[in-house]
Amino acid sequence: MAIKENLQEIKNTFINPDCLLVAVSKTKPKEDLQEAYEAGIRDFGENKVQELVDKQPQLPSDIRWHMIGHLQRNKVKYIAPFVHLIHGVDSFKLLKEINKQAKKAERTIPCLLQVHIAEEDSKFGFDETELLQLIESGELKTLEHVEIKGLMGMATFTENEEQIRREFSGLKSLFDKLKTLPLPANMKMEELSMGMSGDYLIAQEEGSTMVRIGSAIFGARG
Repeated sequence: MAIKENLQEIKNTFINPDCLLVAVSKTKPKEDLQEAYEAGIRDFGENKVQELVDKQPQLPSDIRWHMIGHLQRNKVKYIAPFVHLIHGVDSFKLLKEINKQAKKAERTIPCLLQVHIAEEDSKFGFDETELLQLIESGELKTLEHVEIKGLMGMATFTENEEQIRREFSGLKSLFDKLKTLPLPANMKMEELSMGMSGDYLIAQEEGSTMVRIGSAIFGARG
């Protein structure tokens, strides 16, 4: 099935039509991205900086590029001039580096704070206590070139839908809790990025505003 048909099929299943679909195009050739672009997709997610940097100049300039993978501090400078949203910010050190490189690029970079919700050690992110401490410390106010738009989380890789739902529900509760707090001016709880090809419907039921879908659009990765 072609990419256009896959996209239409996915969109038809969306519970929340306002939920943003980020097409995860990692390892896929630019021709596949162009096909998705022609089918109306403008938001593409990559998990490796090198791939993002390689693809960006070869594709239409109105694409919004999302960095969805684990981002190393020494790689931030390569994407700072153009990245639309960094999903996986998992430490204050990384935020400081993003702020530094955004200042050099004379722009403000939107970010999501990654929260560790999975029962897997392999996933990155803040826990609730660390997040609350970061907010209360006042350190976020010092980052004038970073705008925190919300939270991101990845559920455990499991067939157990109850567990996935529990993890997403917990993240939504934290998201709602943060909304009630006095947040710094550069932090807003607007976006909740959760859900991928296998669990995006559960994520939408639990309040996701943004899903990251790859294999269901582009087919399995070789």
